[in-house]
Amino acid sequence: MASKDSAGRARLSGEQRRAQIAAAAERIAREHGLSAVTLRAVATAVGVGPALVAHHAPSMDDVVAAAFETIVAAELSDLEHLRAGRPDAVALVRELLRTLLDGTRSDVTLVWVQSWALGRRNEALAERVRAQMDAWTAFLEGIIRDGVRTGSFRVDDPAAVAAQVLGMIDGLNAHALVSWRDADARIRLMSTAVEAMLGLRPGELTAA
Repeated sequence: MASKDSAGRARLSGEQRRAQIAAAAERIAREHGLSAVTLRAVATAVGVGPALVAHHAPSMDDVVAAAFETIVAAELSDLEHLRAGRPDAVALVRELLRTLLDGTRSDVTLVWVQSWALGRRNEALAERVRAQMDAWTAFLEGIIRDGVRTGSFRVDDPAAVAAQVLGMIDGLNAHALVSWRDADARIRLMSTAVEAMLGLRPGELTAA
């Protein structure tokens, strides 16, 4: 029979409590950004005292890092499914740019932007950020290499182009947090630049 606390609630195991804390941290990060993931905020979300959270999660740096990784890895996984369903390289890049720049992922963008700042003092977070940036660059590089193999793209250094494209996407999405231009303008701006980087004809990515 499961034990109960003084209020008559079932007492969670350590593993269950850590999972609860992780889920709360992820939820807070999505709704308010990584900077909002504090000991007190997580405790309030879970419905326990800060001391209990500190007992099961001694390092809030690790909690913040794990929340970041869960959120951005989930987004990349979604886009990998998109890649699997788009064999045409040009159509895939067109859809990818629209998906990433249409303004519907502002919660993830805020997590990314804050991760670069918070990572200066949180090495656990910085390590996860570097790993996820590498994973994203590898994802884009794979798409570019596929396009080069099929003759769709003319690129001499897919790795360099992938890193440049990632930086541009990150920059435009960060600008979107303060409503710099609308989504259509950002997509057109990015598409025009990427057409040149991939050796495409003008308009290939902006075509409907």
